Amino acid sequence: MQRIPSLFIAPSPLGGRGVFTNGFIEEGSIIEICPVLVLPGKEKKLLDKSLLYNYYFMWGEDDEECALLLGYGSIYNHSYQPNAEYRPDFEEKMMRFYALVDIEAGAEIKVNYNGDPLNQEAVWFEVMT
Repeated sequence: MQRIPSLFIAPSPLGGRGVFTNGFIEEGSIIEICPVLVLPGKEKKLLDKSLLYNYYFMWGEDDEECALLLGYGSIYNHSYQPNAEYRPDFEEKMMRFYALVDIEAGAEIKVNYNGDPLNQEAVWFEVMT
């Protein structure tokens, strides 16, 4: 697992906890590389009934599996105006987070849970802004 050393977890105005930086992150930089634990798709029903419901990702070329991200990967909050994005590496079982814009010290790092930073489709919870 690799991450920028300035990252930290703190209470978020978006709800719960979030990932923040106490240092400047340049656009295009890798923020974090998270190892992934891949679970068979049939275990999704179990995850949906557990505390992990809001923390797992669909995984695989056709979303046929589920994934739990290690590191800070499952703590990044959602935004329709994200300053970062995630890109899965199915072969290496890694998720990489990249800065979409320059991110100033003190900012929360946010991603669009729809996968595409421009996707404005509704997610499964009420979005705080």
